[in-house]
Amino acid sequence: MDDELRQKIRSFLKKHRLTVIATIDTKNNRPEAACIAFAEKDTLELVFGTPNTSRKYQNLEHNKNVSFVIGWSDELGTVQYEGVARELSGEEAVEHGTLMAEKNENARAFLTRETQRYFLVTPTWIRLVDKSTSPQEVFEMSLEN
Repeated sequence: MDDELRQKIRSFLKKHRLTVIATIDTKNNRPEAACIAFAEKDTLELVFGTPNTSRKYQNLEHNKNVSFVIGWSDELGTVQYEGVARELSGEEAVEHGTLMAEKNENARAFLTRETQRYFLVTPTWIRLVDKSTSPQEVFEMSLEN
């Protein structure tokens, strides 16, 4: 079932380009959320970019834990996703920035911006609500070591 569930999640992620990311402002101990573009890898890792001047970037400097909600469709369902973000640099940042641009054409404009940074998020927990079935199905996967 694990491989089948991973394939269901991968398929769901490929159908979406936007997500809501939540981070924690550790100075004020408050949550912050934003709608952003993302790309996915076959490993279920997520990639996103943000300027190093953004609130989410500042938050991630102090707390690498993030959560996402992907999809909010009555037909498809949603994925809730928690993980740990790692800032990328060098060739790894270029490679993942290109992956972002391949999925999200608008992301191409950010590839050469000096302030743009890219993150790779390793999942720790994923919940898929699959509304393409009747009745809907709910699957959870814990990936923490």
